[in-house]
Amino acid sequence: MLSTKQDRYNQLYIDLAHRISEMSYARRLKVGAVIVKDDRIISFGWNGTPSGRDNNCETMDLMPVNSNANLTDYPFMGTFWIDGHSVERRYRLVTKPEVLHAESNALMKLAKSTDSGQGADLFMTHSPCMDCAKMIYQAGIRRVYFANHYRSDTGTEFLRSSGVEVTKIVKSV
Repeated sequence: MLSTKQDRYNQLYIDLAHRISEMSYARRLKVGAVIVKDDRIISFGWNGTPSGRDNNCETMDLMPVNSNANLTDYPFMGTFWIDGHSVERRYRLVTKPEVLHAESNALMKLAKSTDSGQGADLFMTHSPCMDCAKMIYQAGIRRVYFANHYRSDTGTEFLRSSGVEVTKIVKSV
């Protein structure tokens, strides 16, 4: 049971970040972010391509023929038309370099509004990467809450060392 009213609101915003992540067209990882200030949602975003671009966030990277690559690096199997033949090949999904992260998307939407991120809270499905952490700090976000760890903790370490409060929240069931 959540102990305080603020805990209940924090859980609500994390739940909203998860719902918002479902808007992403990404196949590898869907991420959502919600920016809250004075108990009011002032922005939100999900990972995806820039506005007006193809919504496909990943490309398929086929495992090279006769490769010594680790099969776990190419977790998917598919049928492809190569040189006039149908062949079964392993592949992996690689995120396109133009894909925006959820928190950067939310911050860019906020920058287009009349609101400010100064003193706001950011709720995310995943902890931020280092590039997004720099933008979060620069936007004046005072607290960051996340549900899952990203592959590296450098972003959260940077935020903490910069005086931003960072807290992991377990998503309620």
